[in-house]
Amino acid sequence: MEDRDLMEKELLIIKGVCDLYLHGTIESSTAEVHEAFQDALNTSLNIQNKIYNLMVEKGWYKTEMAEQQKIDCAKQSATNG
Repeated sequence: MEDRDLMEKELLIIKGVCDLYLHGTIESSTAEVHEAFQDALNTSLNIQNKIYNLMVEKGWYKTEMAEQQKIDCAKQSATNG
């Protein structure tokens, strides 16, 4: 398995972990549990960001610039409803 494939899988896994921690944070019944999930979420988000940046640096994760018209339309939709 190539390094790129491993990084892609790791990125997908950490995104899933972030999703689980986010829901745990939202659904927490006590301040202590909320804080524990929030700390775990922040740690996981930092890891996700490092993986993403490394993949971008290596040219393994390419993004396209959004058209300004689409950005404006999304902003308008968000503020109107």
